[in-house]
Amino acid sequence: MILVTGGLGFIGSHTVRALVDMGEDCVLVQRRKAEPPAFLADAPVAVEQADITDLAQLREVGARHGITGIVHLAGSMPWPPGSDQPVEAARKAIGGLLNVVQAAQEWGVARVGVASTIGVYAGLTDDGPLSEDMPLPMTAPHTIPTFKKIGELINGHLADATGVDVVDYRISGIWGPRDPHGPLFFAAPELVRAAARGTVPDLTPLGSVYAEDSLDLCYVKDAARAIALLQLADRLGHRTYNVASGRATTNAEVVAAIKTVVPDARIELPSGGPVRQSHLDTARIRQDTGYVPAYDTERAAADYIAWLRAGNEH
Repeated sequence: MILVTGGLGFIGSHTVRALVDMGEDCVLVQRRKAEPPAFLADAPVAVEQADITDLAQLREVGARHGITGIVHLAGSMPWPPGSDQPVEAARKAIGGLLNVVQAAQEWGVARVGVASTIGVYAGLTDDGPLSEDMPLPMTAPHTIPTFKKIGELINGHLADATGVDVVDYRISGIWGPRDPHGPLFFAAPELVRAAARGTVPDLTPLGSVYAEDSLDLCYVKDAARAIALLQLADRLGHRTYNVASGRATTNAEVVAAIKTVVPDARIELPSGGPVRQSHLDTARIRQDTGYVPAYDTERAAADYIAWLRAGNEH
């Protein structure tokens, strides 16, 4: 049975679906009480309410279930930023990660997968593919990549010290059904939602947005399947993997994909953005797991719009 922290969240719920589709039973651990989404209604999953920053609660979950693997997608960072107790918030964030690895060691779990982010590459000037072996800057522009970098270093130490296979997922530009963020990080989710609603997209949280802006966008169902493949692989040759589409997608491409489904979508983006494009190199995950994205931009936009038009909020 695979324990998925944050298993009722955006990426977590889709990862559970992917694991179930590959024949695994799952136990979903969530700090807040919640019900599984409808697409997990028929799945062999157990739902446990537990706070991973409380080791005793985590151990109780393991006492009730035979845990064979862990996918750690709950945020091991102070969130939201700006806590009035920053030291305690940082202690809890790092403590949650330590608890997960400690529980894995106690339960005899062979592999723990931990969510990292494309943000760890921030500051690199390379145009084109960003590979896992590239040296990273010691600085980070935001709380998320800061703590993901810290986590990756801790994970490497703990993997050596405990013998647990701790694997980092550098996840990029995830969009699709159940995305709670909207235009918090990039434009694609709001562009799709506005088209489905028949409204003009509100991109003000992003500041200036241009047609040429690009990112390695990875549809959530592809990312979930990639994570499941990494968790279930008999053997992995590395401790860090890019989870991405392996290509840069511009806002203009997203708009064009949306308009194949909603021709009269009220989406117009100005030109004038940077032409530099970088993306994550996915050669490593392809070689070690056979992962190939199933959703190109057009198929992803159509799937997401269909989800929203079926009455789902996001």
